[in-house]
Amino acid sequence: MIRRVAHGTIARVKRRAGLALAFLLLAVPALAQVPPEPATGRIEPHAGIARHDMVAAANPLASAAGLGILRQGGSAIDAAIAIQLVLNLVEPQSSGIGGGAFLVYWSAAERRVVTIDGRETAPAAARPDRFLGADGRPMAFYSAVVGGRSVGVPGLLRALELAHRRWGKLPWAELFTPAIALAEQGFEPSPRLKALLARDPFLRLAEPARSYFYDAGGAPKARLVDPDFAATLRAVAAGGADAFYSGPIAADIVRAVTGAPANPGDLTLEDLARYRARERAPVCGAYRGNRLCGMGPPSSGAVTLLEVLGLLQRFDLARLRPGSVAATHLFAEAGRLAYADRDRFLADADFVPVPVRGLLDPAYLARRSRLIDPAHAMAGPAAPGDPPGAHASDWGRDRAPELAGTSNIAIVDRAGDALAMTTTIENAFGSRLLVRGFLLNNELTDFSFVPEDGGREVANRVEPGKRPRSAMAPTLVFGPGGRLKLVVGSAGGPAIINDVAKTIIAVIDGHDDLPAAFDLPSDGNRNGATEVEARPGAEAMAAALRALGHTVVIGDRPSGLTGILVTPQGLEGAADPRRDGAVVGD
Repeated sequence: MIRRVAHGTIARVKRRAGLALAFLLLAVPALAQVPPEPATGRIEPHAGIARHDMVAAANPLASAAGLGILRQGGSAIDAAIAIQLVLNLVEPQSSGIGGGAFLVYWSAAERRVVTIDGRETAPAAARPDRFLGADGRPMAFYSAVVGGRSVGVPGLLRALELAHRRWGKLPWAELFTPAIALAEQGFEPSPRLKALLARDPFLRLAEPARSYFYDAGGAPKARLVDPDFAATLRAVAAGGADAFYSGPIAADIVRAVTGAPANPGDLTLEDLARYRARERAPVCGAYRGNRLCGMGPPSSGAVTLLEVLGLLQRFDLARLRPGSVAATHLFAEAGRLAYADRDRFLADADFVPVPVRGLLDPAYLARRSRLIDPAHAMAGPAAPGDPPGAHASDWGRDRAPELAGTSNIAIVDRAGDALAMTTTIENAFGSRLLVRGFLLNNELTDFSFVPEDGGREVANRVEPGKRPRSAMAPTLVFGPGGRLKLVVGSAGGPAIINDVAKTIIAVIDGHDDLPAAFDLPSDGNRNGATEVEARPGAEAMAAALRALGHTVVIGDRPSGLTGILVTPQGLEGAADPRRDGAVVGD
Protein backbone atom coordinates (compact mmCIF):
# COMPACT_ATOMS: atom_id res chain seq x y z
CA MET A 1 0.00 0.00 0.00
CA ILE A 2 2.78 2.40 0.89
CA ARG A 3 4.52 1.54 -2.37
CA ARG A 4 1.36 2.21 -4.39
CA VAL A 5 0.79 5.55 -2.71
CA ALA A 6 4.43 6.58 -3.25
CA HIS A 7 4.25 5.50 -6.88
CA GLY A 8 1.04 7.46 -7.40
CA THR A 9 2.54 10.52 -5.77
CA ILE A 10 5.62 10.32 -7.98
CA ALA A 11 3.44 9.90 -11.05
CA ARG A 12 1.42 13.00 -10.15
CA VAL A 13 4.60 15.00 -9.60
CA LYS A 14 5.95 13.90 -12.96
CA ARG A 15 2.67 14.81 -14.69
CA ARG A 16 2.70 18.25 -13.08
CA ALA A 17 6.33 18.75 -14.04
CA GLY A 18 5.51 17.71 -17.60
CA LEU A 19 2.62 20.16 -17.80
CA ALA A 20 4.76 22.96 -16.37
CA LEU A 21 7.53 22.20 -18.83
CA ALA A 22 5.12 22.03 -21.75
CA PHE A 23 3.60 25.38 -20.72
CA LEU A 24 7.05 26.96 -20.48
CA LEU A 25 8.02 25.63 -23.90
CA LEU A 26 4.95 27.32 -25.37
CA ALA A 27 6.44 30.58 -24.12
CA VAL A 28 9.81 30.08 -25.81
CA PRO A 29 9.59 33.12 -28.11
CA ALA A 30 9.79 35.22 -24.96
CA LEU A 31 12.81 33.17 -23.91
CA ALA A 32 14.62 33.59 -27.22
CA GLN A 33 17.18 35.87 -25.61
CA VAL A 34 18.03 33.51 -22.72
CA PRO A 35 21.82 33.11 -23.10
CA PRO A 36 22.86 29.49 -23.82
CA GLU A 37 25.70 29.46 -21.29
CA PRO A 38 25.86 33.06 -20.12
CA ALA A 39 28.86 34.88 -18.75
CA THR A 40 29.11 34.90 -14.96
CA GLY A 41 31.82 37.50 -14.49
CA ARG A 42 35.59 37.60 -14.77
CA ILE A 43 38.21 36.37 -12.34
CA GLU A 44 41.97 36.80 -12.16
CA PRO A 45 43.65 35.01 -15.09
CA HIS A 46 44.77 31.49 -14.22
CA ALA A 47 48.34 30.75 -15.27
CA GLY A 48 51.22 28.53 -14.31
CA ILE A 49 54.72 27.33 -15.24
CA ALA A 50 55.91 23.72 -15.05
CA ARG A 51 58.99 21.83 -16.21
CA HIS A 52 57.73 18.33 -16.92
CA ASP A 53 53.97 18.08 -17.41
CA MET A 54 50.85 20.21 -17.20
CA VAL A 55 47.06 20.10 -17.38
CA ALA A 56 44.65 22.97 -18.03
CA ALA A 57 40.93 22.41 -17.55
CA ALA A 58 37.77 24.32 -16.74
CA ASN A 59 37.58 23.55 -13.02
CA PRO A 60 40.23 23.24 -10.27
CA LEU A 61 38.91 19.87 -9.06
CA ALA A 62 39.14 18.45 -12.57
CA SER A 63 42.65 19.83 -13.10
CA ALA A 64 43.77 18.33 -9.78
CA ALA A 65 42.41 14.93 -10.80
CA GLY A 66 44.38 15.05 -14.05
CA LEU A 67 47.62 16.00 -12.34
CA GLY A 68 47.13 13.19 -9.85
CA ILE A 69 46.93 10.71 -12.71
CA LEU A 70 50.12 12.11 -14.28
CA ARG A 71 51.90 11.75 -10.94
CA GLN A 72 50.90 8.08 -10.88
CA GLY A 73 52.70 7.58 -14.19
CA GLY A 74 49.66 8.05 -16.39
CA SER A 75 49.73 9.39 -19.93
CA ALA A 76 48.09 12.50 -21.29
CA ILE A 77 45.07 10.45 -22.37
CA ASP A 78 44.83 8.83 -18.91
CA ALA A 79 44.75 12.30 -17.36
CA ALA A 80 42.16 13.51 -19.88
CA ILE A 81 39.82 10.66 -18.98
CA ALA A 82 40.04 11.43 -15.26
CA ILE A 83 39.52 15.15 -15.93
CA GLN A 84 36.50 14.55 -18.14
CA LEU A 85 34.77 12.32 -15.62
CA VAL A 86 35.24 14.93 -12.89
CA LEU A 87 34.00 17.68 -15.23
CA ASN A 88 30.80 15.67 -15.59
CA LEU A 89 30.21 16.47 -11.92
CA VAL A 90 31.65 19.94 -11.42
CA GLU A 91 30.81 21.46 -14.82
CA PRO A 92 27.68 19.47 -15.82
CA GLN A 93 26.30 22.34 -17.90
CA SER A 94 29.11 21.99 -20.43
CA SER A 95 30.12 18.37 -21.02
CA GLY A 96 29.84 14.80 -19.82
CA ILE A 97 29.38 11.17 -20.80
CA GLY A 98 25.95 12.05 -22.18
CA GLY A 99 27.66 14.09 -24.92
CA GLY A 100 30.59 13.94 -27.31
CA ALA A 101 34.08 15.26 -28.02
CA PHE A 102 36.85 15.80 -30.54
CA LEU A 103 40.36 14.80 -29.48
CA VAL A 104 43.57 15.95 -31.20
CA TYR A 105 46.59 13.96 -29.99
CA TRP A 106 50.32 14.36 -30.53
CA SER A 107 52.26 11.13 -30.11
CA ALA A 108 55.89 12.14 -29.54
CA ALA A 109 57.09 8.55 -30.06
CA GLU A 110 55.23 8.18 -33.36
CA ARG A 111 55.93 11.80 -34.36
CA ARG A 112 52.42 12.24 -35.66
CA VAL A 113 49.08 13.86 -34.96
CA VAL A 114 45.99 11.67 -34.60
CA THR A 115 42.42 12.92 -34.30
CA ILE A 116 39.49 11.03 -32.82
CA ASP A 117 35.88 11.88 -33.61
CA GLY A 118 33.53 11.20 -30.70
CA ARG A 119 30.74 13.39 -32.10
CA GLU A 120 27.15 12.33 -31.45
CA THR A 121 25.04 10.82 -34.25
CA ALA A 122 21.41 11.25 -35.23
CA PRO A 123 19.12 8.28 -34.48
CA ALA A 124 18.13 5.99 -37.35
CA ALA A 125 14.61 7.42 -37.18
CA ALA A 126 15.78 11.03 -37.67
CA ARG A 127 14.49 12.84 -40.76
CA PRO A 128 15.47 16.14 -42.40
CA ASP A 129 12.28 17.89 -41.19
CA ARG A 130 13.00 17.06 -37.55
CA PHE A 131 13.07 20.69 -36.42
CA LEU A 132 10.27 22.04 -38.58
CA GLY A 133 6.93 22.80 -36.98
CA ALA A 134 3.52 21.78 -38.31
CA ASP A 135 3.49 25.03 -40.29
CA GLY A 136 6.75 24.12 -42.04
CA ARG A 137 8.70 26.83 -40.24
CA PRO A 138 11.78 26.24 -38.00
CA MET A 139 10.98 25.54 -34.38
CA ALA A 140 12.00 28.06 -31.72
CA PHE A 141 15.36 27.01 -30.27
CA TYR A 142 14.23 26.00 -26.79
CA SER A 143 11.15 24.25 -28.21
CA ALA A 144 13.61 21.98 -30.00
CA VAL A 145 16.22 21.67 -27.23
CA VAL A 146 14.35 20.77 -24.07
CA GLY A 147 13.33 17.10 -23.99
CA GLY A 148 14.19 14.07 -26.10
CA ARG A 149 13.93 15.39 -29.66
CA SER A 150 17.36 17.05 -29.52
CA VAL A 151 19.31 14.09 -28.08
CA GLY A 152 21.93 12.44 -30.26
CA VAL A 153 23.70 9.15 -29.56
CA PRO A 154 26.47 10.06 -27.06
CA GLY A 155 30.00 9.48 -28.34
CA LEU A 156 32.32 10.52 -25.54
CA LEU A 157 32.98 7.19 -23.84
CA ARG A 158 33.64 5.36 -27.11
CA ALA A 159 36.17 8.06 -28.06
CA LEU A 160 37.93 7.90 -24.69
CA GLU A 161 38.02 4.10 -24.82
CA LEU A 162 39.53 4.15 -28.32
CA ALA A 163 42.19 6.65 -27.22
CA HIS A 164 42.98 4.68 -24.06
CA ARG A 165 43.59 1.51 -26.05
CA ARG A 166 46.15 3.41 -28.13
CA TRP A 167 47.93 5.57 -25.55
CA GLY A 168 46.74 4.64 -22.07
CA LYS A 169 49.29 3.52 -19.50
CA LEU A 170 47.24 3.07 -16.34
CA PRO A 171 44.37 0.58 -16.08
CA TRP A 172 41.04 1.92 -17.38
CA ALA A 173 39.24 1.39 -14.07
CA GLU A 174 41.87 3.34 -12.12
CA LEU A 175 41.05 6.49 -14.07
CA PHE A 176 37.52 6.51 -12.64
CA THR A 177 38.62 6.66 -9.01
CA PRO A 178 38.77 10.49 -8.59
CA ALA A 179 35.30 11.05 -10.03
CA ILE A 180 33.74 8.19 -8.08
CA ALA A 181 35.18 9.54 -4.82
CA LEU A 182 33.94 13.06 -5.60
CA ALA A 183 30.47 11.84 -6.57
CA GLU A 184 30.12 9.86 -3.34
CA GLN A 185 31.68 12.37 -0.97
CA GLY A 186 30.10 15.43 -2.60
CA PHE A 187 31.45 18.86 -3.48
CA GLU A 188 30.50 22.50 -3.34
CA PRO A 189 29.38 23.81 -6.75
CA SER A 190 31.51 26.59 -8.21
CA PRO A 191 30.11 30.14 -8.24
CA ARG A 192 29.66 29.79 -12.01
CA LEU A 193 27.64 26.59 -11.71
CA LYS A 194 25.47 28.10 -8.96
CA ALA A 195 24.79 31.17 -11.11
CA LEU A 196 23.87 29.08 -14.13
CA LEU A 197 21.58 26.84 -12.06
CA ALA A 198 19.84 29.89 -10.64
CA ARG A 199 19.23 31.32 -14.12
CA ASP A 200 18.09 28.22 -15.99
CA PRO A 201 14.30 28.21 -16.45
CA PHE A 202 13.96 24.56 -17.51
CA LEU A 203 16.16 22.30 -15.38
CA ARG A 204 14.16 22.64 -12.17
CA LEU A 205 10.93 21.56 -13.89
CA ALA A 206 11.94 17.96 -14.62
CA GLU A 207 12.86 15.07 -12.36
CA PRO A 208 15.35 13.77 -11.41
CA ALA A 209 17.32 16.91 -12.33
CA ARG A 210 15.24 19.08 -10.01
CA SER A 211 15.91 16.95 -6.94
CA TYR A 212 19.61 16.63 -7.70
CA PHE A 213 20.43 20.28 -8.41
CA TYR A 214 17.88 22.18 -6.27
CA ASP A 215 16.69 22.18 -2.67
CA ALA A 216 13.04 21.98 -1.63
CA GLY A 217 12.66 25.73 -2.06
CA GLY A 218 13.96 25.67 -5.63
CA ALA A 219 17.36 27.23 -4.87
CA PRO A 220 20.62 25.64 -6.13
CA LYS A 221 21.99 23.25 -3.53
CA ALA A 222 25.02 24.28 -1.52
CA ARG A 223 26.52 20.79 -1.88
CA LEU A 224 26.01 18.15 -4.54
CA VAL A 225 26.30 14.42 -3.90
CA ASP A 226 25.70 12.09 -6.86
CA PRO A 227 25.55 8.40 -5.87
CA ASP A 228 23.73 7.59 -9.12
CA PHE A 229 26.67 8.84 -11.15
CA ALA A 230 29.09 6.97 -8.91
CA ALA A 231 27.19 3.77 -9.67
CA THR A 232 27.28 4.55 -13.40
CA LEU A 233 31.03 5.11 -13.24
CA ARG A 234 31.59 1.87 -11.34
CA ALA A 235 29.69 -0.02 -14.04
CA VAL A 236 31.70 1.56 -16.89
CA ALA A 237 34.97 1.16 -15.00
CA ALA A 238 34.30 -2.56 -14.67
CA GLY A 239 32.66 -3.22 -18.03
CA GLY A 240 34.18 -0.64 -20.34
CA ALA A 241 32.13 1.53 -22.65
CA ASP A 242 29.97 -1.48 -23.51
CA ALA A 243 28.34 -1.06 -20.10
CA PHE A 244 27.07 2.34 -21.26
CA TYR A 245 26.02 1.43 -24.81
CA SER A 246 24.10 -1.72 -23.87
CA GLY A 247 22.33 -3.13 -20.83
CA PRO A 248 20.55 -1.23 -18.04
CA ILE A 249 22.28 2.15 -18.58
CA ALA A 250 21.41 2.14 -22.29
CA ALA A 251 17.83 1.14 -21.50
CA ASP A 252 17.49 4.04 -19.07
CA ILE A 253 18.88 6.48 -21.66
CA VAL A 254 16.31 5.32 -24.21
CA ARG A 255 13.53 5.45 -21.62
CA ALA A 256 14.43 9.03 -20.67
CA VAL A 257 14.54 10.19 -24.30
CA THR A 258 11.37 8.48 -25.52
CA GLY A 259 9.46 9.17 -22.29
CA ALA A 260 10.45 12.82 -21.86
CA PRO A 261 7.52 14.76 -20.31
CA ALA A 262 7.67 17.20 -23.22
CA ASN A 263 9.18 16.77 -26.67
CA PRO A 264 9.92 13.01 -26.59
CA GLY A 265 12.57 11.66 -28.96
CA ASP A 266 13.18 8.49 -30.94
CA LEU A 267 16.57 7.17 -29.80
CA THR A 268 16.71 3.34 -29.66
CA LEU A 269 18.89 0.65 -28.11
CA GLU A 270 20.06 -0.20 -31.63
CA ASP A 271 21.25 3.38 -32.13
CA LEU A 272 23.40 3.13 -29.01
CA ALA A 273 24.75 -0.32 -29.88
CA ARG A 274 25.79 0.80 -33.37
CA TYR A 275 27.75 3.86 -32.30
CA ARG A 276 31.47 3.93 -33.13
CA ALA A 277 34.10 6.61 -32.51
CA ARG A 278 36.25 7.25 -35.58
CA GLU A 279 39.93 8.01 -36.07
CA ARG A 280 40.12 10.62 -38.82
CA ALA A 281 42.96 12.28 -40.69
CA PRO A 282 43.92 15.62 -39.11
CA VAL A 283 43.44 18.84 -41.04
CA CYS A 284 46.73 20.75 -41.06
CA GLY A 285 47.93 24.02 -42.54
CA ALA A 286 50.59 26.69 -42.26
CA TYR A 287 50.62 30.14 -40.68
CA ARG A 288 53.78 32.28 -40.71
CA GLY A 289 56.08 29.26 -40.77
CA ASN A 290 54.16 27.36 -38.11
CA ARG A 291 52.14 24.18 -38.71
CA LEU A 292 48.65 23.94 -37.21
CA CYS A 293 46.67 20.70 -36.91
CA GLY A 294 43.11 20.14 -35.81
CA MET A 295 39.92 18.17 -36.31
CA GLY A 296 38.35 17.79 -39.73
CA PRO A 297 34.67 17.38 -40.61
CA PRO A 298 32.20 16.97 -39.00
CA SER A 299 34.07 19.67 -37.09
CA SER A 300 34.35 22.92 -38.98
CA GLY A 301 36.92 24.12 -36.46
CA ALA A 302 40.25 23.42 -38.15
CA VAL A 303 39.09 24.29 -41.68
CA THR A 304 37.52 27.61 -40.71
CA LEU A 305 40.38 28.49 -38.35
CA LEU A 306 42.92 27.89 -41.10
CA GLU A 307 40.79 29.91 -43.51
CA VAL A 308 40.76 32.88 -41.11
CA LEU A 309 44.52 32.72 -40.68
CA GLY A 310 45.15 32.15 -44.39
CA LEU A 311 43.07 35.20 -45.30
CA LEU A 312 45.21 37.28 -42.92
CA GLN A 313 48.63 36.03 -44.11
CA ARG A 314 49.22 39.06 -46.35
CA PHE A 315 48.71 41.58 -43.54
CA ASP A 316 51.42 42.62 -41.09
CA LEU A 317 49.48 41.95 -37.90
CA ALA A 318 52.62 42.21 -35.76
CA ARG A 319 53.01 45.84 -36.80
CA LEU A 320 49.30 46.56 -36.28
CA ARG A 321 49.31 44.87 -32.84
CA PRO A 322 46.66 42.22 -32.10
CA GLY A 323 43.67 43.83 -30.44
CA SER A 324 44.15 47.25 -32.07
CA VAL A 325 41.33 48.77 -34.10
CA ALA A 326 43.12 48.09 -37.39
CA ALA A 327 43.87 44.46 -36.50
CA THR A 328 40.36 43.87 -35.14
CA HIS A 329 38.87 45.24 -38.36
CA LEU A 330 40.95 42.85 -40.49
CA PHE A 331 40.19 39.95 -38.15
CA ALA A 332 36.45 40.63 -38.37
CA GLU A 333 36.55 40.81 -42.18
CA ALA A 334 38.47 37.53 -42.42
CA GLY A 335 35.95 35.94 -40.08
CA ARG A 336 33.09 37.19 -42.24
CA LEU A 337 34.52 35.42 -45.31
CA ALA A 338 35.53 32.20 -43.54
CA TYR A 339 32.21 31.79 -41.74
CA ALA A 340 30.36 32.34 -45.05
CA ASP A 341 32.20 29.33 -46.46
CA ARG A 342 31.63 27.36 -43.26
CA ASP A 343 27.89 27.97 -43.45
CA ARG A 344 27.66 26.67 -47.00
CA PHE A 345 30.13 23.78 -47.24
CA LEU A 346 31.00 22.29 -43.84
CA ALA A 347 29.16 19.18 -42.62
CA ASP A 348 29.72 15.48 -41.94
CA ALA A 349 32.08 14.34 -44.71
CA ASP A 350 30.69 10.80 -44.46
CA PHE A 351 27.47 12.18 -45.95
CA VAL A 352 28.42 15.13 -48.17
CA PRO A 353 31.57 16.00 -50.18
CA VAL A 354 33.31 18.69 -48.13
CA PRO A 355 35.89 20.61 -50.23
CA VAL A 356 38.54 20.80 -47.50
CA ARG A 357 41.47 21.07 -49.89
CA GLY A 358 39.69 23.64 -52.00
CA LEU A 359 38.81 25.84 -49.04
CA LEU A 360 42.44 25.82 -47.90
CA ASP A 361 43.97 26.17 -51.35
CA PRO A 362 46.50 29.07 -51.19
CA ALA A 363 45.34 30.56 -54.48
CA TYR A 364 41.71 30.46 -53.37
CA LEU A 365 42.56 32.11 -50.04
CA ALA A 366 44.64 34.78 -51.78
CA ARG A 367 41.71 35.51 -54.08
CA ARG A 368 39.26 35.72 -51.16
CA SER A 369 41.68 37.85 -49.14
CA ARG A 370 41.58 40.54 -51.81
CA LEU A 371 37.96 41.15 -50.76
CA ILE A 372 39.28 42.55 -47.46
CA ASP A 373 39.66 46.33 -47.58
CA PRO A 374 41.89 47.67 -44.77
CA ALA A 375 40.01 50.97 -44.92
CA HIS A 376 36.39 49.83 -44.93
CA ALA A 377 34.11 46.97 -43.90
CA MET A 378 32.11 44.93 -46.36
CA ALA A 379 28.51 45.92 -46.87
CA GLY A 380 26.41 43.24 -45.19
CA PRO A 381 27.18 39.53 -44.95
CA ALA A 382 29.85 38.07 -47.20
CA ALA A 383 28.84 35.59 -49.89
CA PRO A 384 30.43 32.14 -49.84
CA GLY A 385 33.13 31.55 -52.42
CA ASP A 386 33.66 28.92 -55.10
CA PRO A 387 36.66 26.91 -53.90
CA PRO A 388 38.34 24.44 -56.26
CA GLY A 389 36.11 21.41 -56.59
CA ALA A 390 32.90 23.04 -55.36
CA HIS A 391 30.46 25.86 -55.98
CA ALA A 392 28.43 27.88 -53.51
CA SER A 393 25.35 27.12 -55.60
CA ASP A 394 25.74 23.39 -54.84
CA TRP A 395 24.19 23.80 -51.39
CA GLY A 396 21.55 25.83 -49.59
CA ARG A 397 22.08 28.25 -46.71
CA ASP A 398 22.44 26.61 -43.30
CA ARG A 399 20.00 27.48 -40.51
CA ALA A 400 21.57 25.97 -37.39
CA PRO A 401 21.18 28.15 -34.26
CA GLU A 402 24.48 26.97 -32.65
CA LEU A 403 24.76 28.60 -29.25
CA ALA A 404 27.62 28.75 -26.78
CA GLY A 405 28.68 25.89 -24.51
CA THR A 406 31.32 23.14 -24.19
CA SER A 407 34.65 22.74 -22.35
CA ASN A 408 38.28 22.30 -23.35
CA ILE A 409 41.13 20.24 -21.89
CA ALA A 410 44.82 20.79 -22.70
CA ILE A 411 47.57 18.42 -21.50
CA VAL A 412 51.29 17.83 -22.05
CA ASP A 413 52.81 14.82 -20.28
CA ARG A 414 56.39 13.86 -19.37
CA ALA A 415 56.84 11.82 -22.55
CA GLY A 416 56.09 14.92 -24.62
CA ASP A 417 52.71 13.60 -25.72
CA ALA A 418 50.00 16.25 -25.85
CA LEU A 419 46.29 16.58 -26.42
CA ALA A 420 43.65 19.19 -26.94
CA MET A 421 40.17 17.84 -26.38
CA THR A 422 37.00 19.88 -26.74
CA THR A 423 33.99 18.22 -25.20
CA THR A 424 30.32 19.18 -25.06
CA ILE A 425 26.66 18.49 -24.40
CA GLU A 426 25.93 21.67 -26.49
CA ASN A 427 23.50 24.07 -24.77
CA ALA A 428 23.96 24.72 -21.05
CA PHE A 429 22.66 21.56 -19.29
CA GLY A 430 21.95 19.99 -22.68
CA SER A 431 18.47 18.54 -23.12
CA ARG A 432 17.88 18.92 -19.34
CA LEU A 433 17.32 15.14 -19.15
CA LEU A 434 19.28 13.63 -16.24
CA VAL A 435 19.87 9.87 -16.43
CA ARG A 436 21.76 7.89 -13.78
CA GLY A 437 23.52 11.04 -12.62
CA PHE A 438 24.55 12.54 -15.99
CA LEU A 439 22.85 14.93 -18.41
CA LEU A 440 22.03 14.01 -22.00
CA ASN A 441 23.10 16.27 -24.85
CA ASN A 442 20.96 18.38 -27.18
CA GLU A 443 23.53 18.02 -29.97
CA LEU A 444 21.05 17.46 -32.78
CA THR A 445 20.15 21.15 -32.71
CA ASP A 446 23.59 21.75 -34.28
CA PHE A 447 22.02 20.51 -37.52
CA SER A 448 20.32 23.01 -39.78
CA PHE A 449 16.69 23.41 -38.74
CA VAL A 450 15.85 23.99 -42.44
CA PRO A 451 16.83 21.04 -44.69
CA GLU A 452 16.39 22.89 -48.00
CA ASP A 453 16.96 26.44 -49.17
CA GLY A 454 15.75 27.66 -52.56
CA GLY A 455 15.36 24.09 -53.78
CA ARG A 456 18.90 23.13 -52.74
CA GLU A 457 19.72 20.72 -49.96
CA VAL A 458 21.58 22.12 -46.96
CA ALA A 459 24.85 20.25 -46.40
CA ASN A 460 24.32 20.19 -42.62
CA ARG A 461 20.73 18.90 -42.75
CA VAL A 462 19.51 16.12 -40.45
CA GLU A 463 20.00 12.57 -41.74
CA PRO A 464 19.93 9.17 -39.97
CA GLY A 465 23.33 8.31 -38.48
CA LYS A 466 24.84 11.66 -39.44
CA ARG A 467 27.01 13.75 -37.13
CA PRO A 468 26.02 17.41 -36.75
CA ARG A 469 28.52 20.08 -37.73
CA SER A 470 30.54 21.52 -34.87
CA ALA A 471 32.70 24.59 -34.32
CA MET A 472 34.92 22.86 -31.74
CA ALA A 473 38.53 23.59 -32.62
CA PRO A 474 41.06 21.70 -30.47
CA THR A 475 44.37 22.69 -32.03
CA LEU A 476 48.05 21.80 -31.88
CA VAL A 477 50.64 24.30 -33.18
CA PHE A 478 54.16 23.25 -34.17
CA GLY A 479 56.98 25.77 -34.57
CA PRO A 480 59.19 26.18 -37.66
CA GLY A 481 61.44 23.33 -36.50
CA GLY A 482 58.52 20.93 -36.06
CA ARG A 483 58.57 21.08 -32.26
CA LEU A 484 55.32 21.28 -30.34
CA LYS A 485 54.63 24.92 -29.56
CA LEU A 486 51.02 25.36 -28.42
CA VAL A 487 48.10 23.22 -27.28
CA VAL A 488 44.84 25.18 -27.29
CA GLY A 489 41.06 25.03 -27.56
CA SER A 490 38.01 26.78 -26.23
CA ALA A 491 34.37 26.63 -25.26
CA GLY A 492 31.94 29.13 -26.76
CA GLY A 493 29.80 27.61 -29.53
CA PRO A 494 30.47 28.85 -33.09
CA ALA A 495 32.64 31.68 -31.72
CA ILE A 496 35.18 29.05 -30.62
CA ILE A 497 36.91 29.42 -33.99
CA ASN A 498 37.43 33.16 -33.50
CA ASP A 499 38.62 32.69 -29.90
CA VAL A 500 41.25 30.12 -30.90
CA ALA A 501 42.29 32.24 -33.89
CA LYS A 502 42.77 35.39 -31.79
CA THR A 503 44.93 33.39 -29.38
CA ILE A 504 47.17 32.01 -32.13
CA ILE A 505 47.55 35.47 -33.67
CA ALA A 506 48.42 36.98 -30.28
CA VAL A 507 51.07 34.30 -29.61
CA ILE A 508 52.61 34.22 -33.10
CA ASP A 509 52.19 37.81 -34.31
CA GLY A 510 52.00 39.63 -30.99
CA HIS A 511 54.52 37.43 -29.12
CA ASP A 512 52.15 37.53 -26.14
CA ASP A 513 52.35 35.07 -23.31
CA LEU A 514 49.33 32.78 -23.00
CA PRO A 515 47.49 34.59 -20.16
CA ALA A 516 47.75 37.87 -22.09
CA ALA A 517 46.52 36.18 -25.28
CA PHE A 518 43.50 34.71 -23.48
CA ASP A 519 42.75 38.03 -21.82
CA LEU A 520 42.56 39.89 -25.15
CA PRO A 521 39.00 40.97 -26.00
CA SER A 522 36.99 38.30 -27.78
CA ASP A 523 35.99 40.53 -30.69
CA GLY A 524 35.17 39.14 -34.12
CA ASN A 525 32.61 38.51 -36.83
CA ARG A 526 30.70 35.36 -37.79
CA ASN A 527 29.30 36.86 -41.00
CA GLY A 528 26.81 39.12 -39.31
CA ALA A 529 27.31 42.01 -36.95
CA THR A 530 30.83 42.49 -35.60
CA GLU A 531 30.81 41.36 -31.97
CA VAL A 532 32.70 43.44 -29.40
CA GLU A 533 33.16 42.01 -25.93
CA ALA A 534 31.71 44.15 -23.14
CA ARG A 535 34.68 45.51 -21.19
CA PRO A 536 36.42 48.82 -20.42
CA GLY A 537 37.18 50.40 -23.79
CA ALA A 538 34.44 48.51 -25.65
CA GLU A 539 32.51 51.66 -26.57
CA ALA A 540 35.63 53.26 -28.06
CA MET A 541 36.39 50.11 -30.06
CA ALA A 542 32.80 49.93 -31.27
CA ALA A 543 32.83 53.57 -32.35
CA ALA A 544 36.08 53.10 -34.27
CA LEU A 545 34.73 50.00 -36.02
CA ARG A 546 31.47 51.74 -36.87
CA ALA A 547 33.52 54.51 -38.48
CA LEU A 548 34.98 51.80 -40.74
CA GLY A 549 31.49 50.65 -41.73
CA HIS A 550 30.88 47.83 -39.25
CA THR A 551 27.55 47.09 -37.66
CA VAL A 552 28.58 46.44 -34.05
CA VAL A 553 26.99 44.57 -31.17
CA ILE A 554 28.51 44.88 -27.68
CA GLY A 555 27.88 41.99 -25.31
CA ASP A 556 29.31 39.38 -22.96
CA ARG A 557 31.50 36.72 -24.54
CA PRO A 558 31.61 33.61 -22.33
CA SER A 559 34.58 31.94 -24.02
CA GLY A 560 36.43 29.15 -22.23
CA LEU A 561 40.00 28.93 -23.51
CA THR A 562 42.53 26.56 -21.99
CA GLY A 563 46.01 25.98 -23.32
CA ILE A 564 49.68 25.21 -22.82
CA LEU A 565 52.54 27.07 -24.49
CA VAL A 566 55.89 25.27 -24.76
CA THR A 567 58.66 27.79 -24.00
CA PRO A 568 62.43 27.55 -23.37
CA GLN A 569 61.65 28.09 -19.67
CA GLY A 570 59.14 25.23 -19.55
CA LEU A 571 55.41 24.73 -19.98
CA GLU A 572 53.32 27.88 -19.63
CA GLY A 573 49.64 27.17 -19.08
CA ALA A 574 46.57 29.39 -18.88
CA ALA A 575 42.83 29.15 -18.34
CA ASP A 576 40.32 31.73 -19.51
CA PRO A 577 39.57 34.44 -16.92
CA ARG A 578 35.95 34.36 -18.11
CA ARG A 579 35.47 31.00 -16.38
CA ASP A 580 36.78 29.24 -13.29
CA GLY A 581 39.39 26.93 -14.80
CA ALA A 582 42.79 26.03 -13.38
CA VAL A 583 46.28 25.13 -14.59
CA VAL A 584 48.51 22.75 -12.61
CA GLY A 585 51.71 20.88 -13.34
CA ASP A 586 55.09 19.64 -12.09
